[in-house]
Amino acid sequence: MQHLLFLHGALGTKNQFAELESALAHRFHTHAINFSGHGRVLSHHHAFTIQNFAHEVLDWMNEQQIKTIDVFGYSMGGYVALWLARFYPERVGKIITLGTKWKWNKEEASRETALLNADKIVEKVPHYAATLAEQHGEHEWRSMMAKTALLMNDLAHTHLTEQDFLKVEHPVLILLGEEDKMVSRDETEWVGRLLKQASVKVFNQVPHPLDKVPVPLLASEIENFLLA
Repeated sequence: MQHLLFLHGALGTKNQFAELESALAHRFHTHAINFSGHGRVLSHHHAFTIQNFAHEVLDWMNEQQIKTIDVFGYSMGGYVALWLARFYPERVGKIITLGTKWKWNKEEASRETALLNADKIVEKVPHYAATLAEQHGEHEWRSMMAKTALLMNDLAHTHLTEQDFLKVEHPVLILLGEEDKMVSRDETEWVGRLLKQASVKVFNQVPHPLDKVPVPLLASEIENFLLA
């Protein structure tokens, strides 16, 4: 069976893929990892960057003695997958992304980082703050959030360009929820046109959060694309 790696998004953990892995385990050797600084895994780096997370994937693959792997990346995880395809093309096969933001500049980074204020989250969404503390650690989640804000500011300057996307030759399936408030349809279709072997599919009445996407629907799309 083919190997399939799941990469989580910002503020997420590998546990978000448990149901999806179960749904696909009969057809694939499924794997999921936590990026460092997430899911109570100590941070390996001073800063969160897409480059550092990409190298963590490569380190994991080397440890597992896996030369090439198909990847499903949710949100930020999809960006890491495309980064690998651009700069380490021999290490990844087919790629599926869901809810990944592709266009980054100062304005977009500022809009996203405004949502990453730990004190405001504790005040306005205490149940979400409690969930983050449970998943990442009572004190660690605040550090993770601050480092994520810095990652987004870094993306305003260090991101995949049009020329980078044009150089990616991997088959890519780009998925987006119709009701996603974080990622626009325009930027999704834009990157779909730039990639040489990409297709774009929009899920009706689906928002950004992964747990709002029906598992059977997502599993079916992944299986059909990877086994085609």
